[in-house]
Amino acid sequence: MALEFPHIDPIAIQLGPFAIHWYALAYLAGFLSGWWIVKYICRLDKNEHRPNSEDMDDFMTWAILAILLGGRLGYILFYNLPHYIDNPLDVIKLWQGGMAFHGGLIGVVSVIIIYAYVKKVSLLRLADLFAVAAPVGFFFGRIANFINGELYGRVTDSPWGMVFPKGGLLPRHPSQLYEAVLEGLVMFAVLFAMAHKEKIRNSPGLISAGFMGIYGASRFLIEYVREPDEQLGLFFGFISMGQMLCIPMFIACALLIAHAYRQKKLTHEQPV
Repeated sequence: MALEFPHIDPIAIQLGPFAIHWYALAYLAGFLSGWWIVKYICRLDKNEHRPNSEDMDDFMTWAILAILLGGRLGYILFYNLPHYIDNPLDVIKLWQGGMAFHGGLIGVVSVIIIYAYVKKVSLLRLADLFAVAAPVGFFFGRIANFINGELYGRVTDSPWGMVFPKGGLLPRHPSQLYEAVLEGLVMFAVLFAMAHKEKIRNSPGLISAGFMGIYGASRFLIEYVREPDEQLGLFFGFISMGQMLCIPMFIACALLIAHAYRQKKLTHEQPV
């Protein structure tokens, strides 16, 4: 028994030779939603802190470029470098998929550091704002992965297993949907709730720590039911590339929590 794959056309809109893919619409929805969310969080503090709403209008251009370039380069370098060396024109075929979250994260972290330095704004507050908005983009992105029938799970005998067009004849875990729920909806709900707590907003780095910890744990666990990349397989026979790239996120989570705790302790020790 297996669920039937819905077979949704990856092309959402076809206007003559011009095609708009669901993958592109997912990124557009993620960017627009993220932009609205960060401006909303800024308004909770009446834009008293920087970065404020105006800063975020400016930063979104930087973030979009960082996500696209970092995500693509990360996939090429971490997952499929030999293929792109042999087929360099495939680098620009974003509509076919091939974006790595960890590459996009490296790109965004780099841009956050540069932007905070150039614009003289709080680096950790900027990171916290981005952390709240990012899960919405993950949700739309994983739904697009599902529509494309890519990044499916391992073979399963569970009643919700699904036969994917590119995954052979056996039912597999719809791991894209697991990720859409955990890395998208659940993580957004937790971080959005954290952002509504004034004490947490005024402890820069805590929301970013939550982001690193929740995403890292969700992705690490889901990798056990997600099909490893064919060209890589499992390292040492038991760990995937995705899991290995989550380890630095756990370290970053611990460091951010320690930093926030240290800052709070120093504040309390200040003489009145």
